[in-house]
Amino acid sequence: MTEHLSSNESSAELFFLYDTHCPWSFVTTRLVNEIHKAFPQITLHLWHSAFFDGSSNIKTNELKEVERLAEINFTKSYQDIIKQNVDSTLSANLMTWAQNKAPNLALPLLNSIQNAHFEQGNQLTTKASFDKIIDELKLSPPAKVFKSDKLSKDASIQLEEIFALQEIINTEAIPALLLAIDDQLILLNHNYYLIQPEEIVEAVQLELNKHQLDSKNQ
Repeated sequence: MTEHLSSNESSAELFFLYDTHCPWSFVTTRLVNEIHKAFPQITLHLWHSAFFDGSSNIKTNELKEVERLAEINFTKSYQDIIKQNVDSTLSANLMTWAQNKAPNLALPLLNSIQNAHFEQGNQLTTKASFDKIIDELKLSPPAKVFKSDKLSKDASIQLEEIFALQEIINTEAIPALLLAIDDQLILLNHNYYLIQPEEIVEAVQLELNKHQLDSKNQ
């Protein structure tokens, strides 16, 4: 069994660039869950890209590709709602608030939102559609999170940070998983682990081991 490092984890960070309503992000969240479970000391940044603004929908052929590569089947409830345009604005506002104000609950919130959307077919475009999730996690988001169909000020600021990070990694594709160790930024290829999410733990461990070895040799 792999022995997880403890010495350098405090200087490591994981950035997950995603959209709650993106099917590729949905299957990649399982990898984030595995990494967080194995390395709780790694600081987790969940950055919602607010890609879906209500102007487009999910294409059937794209959904089938996700199902094929991740070996999953999307529910009929979800497939019924993608015939309409997808809008993740309120989810972006709520996730950004949670990341800033209740970071320990941000990942459970992300999982709950994605479960509601992809399993139950909840479009999540009104405050009422989040009530059950908020109650279960005992969250107290301010009313401004659900005040309009526009991104909150905090979500807009975070979007600028996402743009800056995407410039560094030279891609605007989502989802993206980035491991930052001190001044090093490693783009993890999530596509390798969609069928067996737990295997990404070893990949992260190898990067941490490599960094520790490089530090000793300096």
